[in-house]
Amino acid sequence: MKNLPQKVRSKKLSSRIDLTAMVSVSFMLIIFFMVIGELSKYKAMDLGLPDKDCDDCHSGCIDATRLYTILLDKNDKIITYSGLLEYPTHLTKEIGFGKNGIQKEVFLKKKEIQNYMAAMGKYKSGVIVIIKPSKNSNYGNLVDILDEMKIANIDTYAIVNDFTPEEEKLLASK
Repeated sequence: MKNLPQKVRSKKLSSRIDLTAMVSVSFMLIIFFMVIGELSKYKAMDLGLPDKDCDDCHSGCIDATRLYTILLDKNDKIITYSGLLEYPTHLTKEIGFGKNGIQKEVFLKKKEIQNYMAAMGKYKSGVIVIIKPSKNSNYGNLVDILDEMKIANIDTYAIVNDFTPEEEKLLASK
C-alpha cells in the first residue's frame, strides 16, 4: 500500500467574545428606563375634602374650628378668617405679608388650634388651611403663602379657586 497523503487539519482556535461592553450598555438602558419611568409619574397633591351636605360631623366631616381660610387679593392684600364664613369663630382680618404679618398669624393659629384639639383629646388633629387666590392676585403671592405653610410646618392645606358669594362680598368690601 502506498502512503496516502493525510489530510491536513487546521487547528481550531478557541473563540472568545468580550461581553463587557454589552453588559455596560444593558445596565445603562436599565437605569435610563428606570429614571424615565420615575420622571413620567404625575406629581400632584391629593386633595380630600368632605361632602358639602354632611349632616353628621362624626362621619368624616371636618370640624369647622380647625379651618383657617386665607383669601389672596390684588396689591398683596390678605384676608383671613377662622371657621366657616357664615359662622366665623373670629372676626375677619386684613393682614400683609412678612414676619409680623401672615407668618406670625399662621403660627398663632396653628398653636391655638393644636391647644384646642388637645383639650378635646384629639392630639393628632391640627389646623387645616384653605388658600383661595382671587383672579386679581398674582402668582408670587401664592408662592409666598406656600412658603409660609412650609415655614410654619402646616401639614394640611389646600388651594381652592372657588369663592362663595360671601367671600366675594368680603373681598369687594375690604
